[in-house]
Amino acid sequence: MRKKKKKEPTKEELNMENPETEVQDNAQDTSETSDKDQEIQELKDKYLRLYAEFDNYKKRTVKEKMDLMLTAAQDTMSALLPVLDDFDRAKKNADDESSPEEFTEGVSMIYNKIYNVLKQKGLQPMDSTGEVFDPELHEAITEIPAPSDDMKGKIIDTVERGYRLNERIIRHAKVVVGK
Repeated sequence: MRKKKKKEPTKEELNMENPETEVQDNAQDTSETSDKDQEIQELKDKYLRLYAEFDNYKKRTVKEKMDLMLTAAQDTMSALLPVLDDFDRAKKNADDESSPEEFTEGVSMIYNKIYNVLKQKGLQPMDSTGEVFDPELHEAITEIPAPSDDMKGKIIDTVERGYRLNERIIRHAKVVVGK
């Protein structure tokens, strides 16, 4: 057999019977409403913070990707720098009047082509002779007495050229500084 459920009285019925409970119920309703409003505000705040954190994460990963793409060839460029140094020395030696060596037209074309391709990829040589010594850009190999007072603290000679790859230094210039 089934048991009959006892019917629960509704709020209205309870309020009719006892007017004091109506005031208590209203007080509970307002406290529940304020608790719910507060909880909603907390959830909105959490949502906004999470959204901002995710947005920052997206921006940071995009920036890291762009930096990686700009410097992806850094290892290859660094490996080619000694070859460029050898070309520079050979050209400097061939340009010397007293040297029997010649820088033939074919070698000159290869030299120019390599430099142009690397420049297109973002490699930039740093000119440092005659500039003020900056430890952020230059590596001092030695100091020599300056030939004149205005050359004190400036670079007298560049032993090994420095290079940048997309405004980022990949090799510091090795220089001789006047003191």
